Amino acid sequence: MDLLWTDFVNSLAGDWRGGGPPADHIGEPPWTAEFLSRWALQAPAPLGGADLQAARALRALLRDLAAQVAQGGRLDPEALNAFLARAPVRRALAGAPGGGYRLELLPGAVGWPAVLGEVAASFARTLAEGDPRRIHLCANPDCRWAFYDDTRGAAKRYCDEKTCGNLMRVRRFRSRKRAGE
Repeated sequence: MDLLWTDFVNSLAGDWRGGGPPADHIGEPPWTAEFLSRWALQAPAPLGGADLQAARALRALLRDLAAQVAQGGRLDPEALNAFLARAPVRRALAGAPGGGYRLELLPGAVGWPAVLGEVAASFARTLAEGDPRRIHLCANPDCRWAFYDDTRGAAKRYCDEKTCGNLMRVRRFRSRKRAGE
């Protein structure tokens, strides 16, 4: 399951093979434009200046909070609440399928403070409405992508079994083989 906050946090992409430094996509115009479009958010692109610093600060905070939660810890919501406060929301009543109604929370502003507030709200919703025990960081030390484990048994260890999972199995196999020689 892809969530707004995981997409944002994973904008700092490690080389999952362990061959190079992480790539920081958050300031790149193509990544920024695709991110805003994918999540139907409005803000000027490219991201720069104080907005870029705030975005990197939120990304680091969310990665740290995800790591705390993944290790079974409780977190202090104060820093996250500071980002939530930057993004006012308005409520709107809308029709729902089947003739009912639903209450929608809509951004009260546009721009990067509102976008960062939505990212923070996505993480907060995951904690409040999801199962925090399903928040994980990839077990590949070269990757460490954040993800929400939506598998049946909640035992997923890698962001992707075909890339990181396979790589780590091959590394363990080769290590055992060397130890046996």
